Amino acid sequence: MVKEIEIVCPPGQQEDEGAIKKVAANALHTSPQKITAIQILKRSIDARGRRVVYRMQVKVYIDEAYRPEDYTIDYPNVQNGQAVIIVGAGPAGLFAALQCIEQGQKPIVLERGKAVKDRRRDLANINKQGVVNPESNYCFGEGGAGTYSDGKLYTRSTKRGDVNRVLKTFVAHGATPDILVDARPHIGTNKLPQIITAMRQTILNAGGEMRFDAKVTQLIVENDIIKGVQLTGGEKIYANTVILATGHSARDVFEMLYRQHILIEAKPFALGVRIEHPQQIIDQAQYHCHDRGEDLPPSYYSLVEQVDGRGVFSFCMCPGGIIAPCATEPEEIVVNGWSPSKRNNPYANSGTVVQVNLEDVEGDNSDPFKMLNFQQHIEQLAFKAGGGNLIAPAQRMIDFVEGRLSKDLPQNSYLPGVKSVQLKDILPGWIADRLRKALPVFGKKMKGYYTNDAILVGVESRTSSPIKIPRDKETLQHPQIKGLYPCGEGAGYAGGIISAAIDGINCAAAARAVI
Repeated sequence: MVKEIEIVCPPGQQEDEGAIKKVAANALHTSPQKITAIQILKRSIDARGRRVVYRMQVKVYIDEAYRPEDYTIDYPNVQNGQAVIIVGAGPAGLFAALQCIEQGQKPIVLERGKAVKDRRRDLANINKQGVVNPESNYCFGEGGAGTYSDGKLYTRSTKRGDVNRVLKTFVAHGATPDILVDARPHIGTNKLPQIITAMRQTILNAGGEMRFDAKVTQLIVENDIIKGVQLTGGEKIYANTVILATGHSARDVFEMLYRQHILIEAKPFALGVRIEHPQQIIDQAQYHCHDRGEDLPPSYYSLVEQVDGRGVFSFCMCPGGIIAPCATEPEEIVVNGWSPSKRNNPYANSGTVVQVNLEDVEGDNSDPFKMLNFQQHIEQLAFKAGGGNLIAPAQRMIDFVEGRLSKDLPQNSYLPGVKSVQLKDILPGWIADRLRKALPVFGKKMKGYYTNDAILVGVESRTSSPIKIPRDKETLQHPQIKGLYPCGEGAGYAGGIISAAIDGINCAAAARAVI
């Protein structure tokens, strides 16, 4: 007999099989000895009451055998299959490649940056020397921005495709099965490189190709039909299908499309700062205790408030995390956040941003670079305010709200360093004003949040692409170019690892359907 029930257990017992069996047996009025196995389906923390508990949806096997699921995927050999060019090796590109292999097609993945292992030296130069390699950084390289940007797998994109399929693919390549059951699944920046490397090996073993330092500089188009791509140096690669999955920071790709008279459009995005607290403040607020202890993970939060008709919201929250420099060009400051798998750093950070619509920015709405130029201008202002070497402009929270220059700044996780400035001199006034109004309100929603122990670091500007590459809703092809499939975050159709992966799968499937 198999029963599916919900059980509740205290922190520390959520992974204790014996304890879970006792709770389940009590709920089903049976003996723990009769329970042959328990399969956890979903697991989440419930901190709404005075006592924090874990709620779990479980399958209980009573006097019945349980066979654990095998997540291994048997991919066919596609060495002689029809070629599909995939530009970009981020989540969208990698999952598009795996989908192509399942369909019997040969993916040729072209990545402008370096392989995972080779990226590390360039990231060290960013953090220690403030030097940005435009081709290899936190955004460009194998695995894309996701490889070294946390690995959060929480998504609301459940209607776009099979989220569980994406999670199982990660498990098949080395992720812990916990991501299949946790309410807010997370891999961790320290584990993602090995998983991405394993995915690359799967593609190669199946007969696909992956090339690094392979920057696409031109699309080969004849009579509005894609024929292939040209790389730096002039090499040409031919295929009748090109999936363009280049990420939201590949500005030169947008310039390439514009230069070739291929339609692109300006798109709204969000802009603000990254806010960091001591993790203990967030834990005390969310768990209602002085010390969370060893049995509870670092807590997270999600905050949103309407201010003067515009949403102000937290974004990409990283418990036990680090603020990272994510510029892709010299003389720009862009910050993001990530967490290791254990989330054991002493700080919690989150992007806190305001939606930016086309009417908020001066200029012609028909100019596709209107929003990108605005984004770049703010990033350059932040760089100048910091004084160079990727030192970021920063301010204590209450000082920012009350308009004071911070006399000093709290210890924080941003390795290149921070400089005390008035952030209102960098952010547009209407964004700074909305942030000023929202932060005290957030403090009323979450005790301890509104404090001068929190630091605001600027600027959080790469929340999504400021340009959209249009595509047909049914075929997912570009409306002008047959065989060209704009894909993922860079095209404006995803936001995060899971949604990008799903979009990669969908684009590859759509491309197969029209062959």
